[in-house]
Amino acid sequence: MKRIEVKLALPVVAPLLDVIKELADNLSKHLAAPIALRDLEADFHSAWVDELLAAQTTEVQVLLGLFDEDFFREGVVAFDEDNAEVIVRACAAVRLRLREKYLAPLGDETLEGGDVDLMTLAEPLRRAFMCYLFLATIQELIIQHLDESILGS
Repeated sequence: MKRIEVKLALPVVAPLLDVIKELADNLSKHLAAPIALRDLEADFHSAWVDELLAAQTTEVQVLLGLFDEDFFREGVVAFDEDNAEVIVRACAAVRLRLREKYLAPLGDETLEGGDVDLMTLAEPLRRAFMCYLFLATIQELIIQHLDESILGS
């Protein structure tokens, strides 16, 4: 089984985890990417949204679960075929919410390019942007270093 272990700097990551935790509650109530199903009956739409919310909530909790007592003791997180796909989806959900809630003023091109002078940003926006980049890096690590078959490709 392929496995990636990443050593992270606790002082850098801890404030970013606070951002993720703040958004986790909202993501348990609202889809990161809302769906419009005009042709479905209301009961089916509601059931599908409820199922998607439950999955999204579980995935974000798995992401947060990476940062447990062991992480705070050793500073290491691990990705493998058991958690890779879930972590990628959870990162995407949180990044979408960050973009919507905090980062919209920066624009998509700036977000994807990462070309921002952090010192010019207000503290909440700076932390949100750093969290956005952190989650993007996690996604890239998983995609680059684990087999495509793990991600269902």
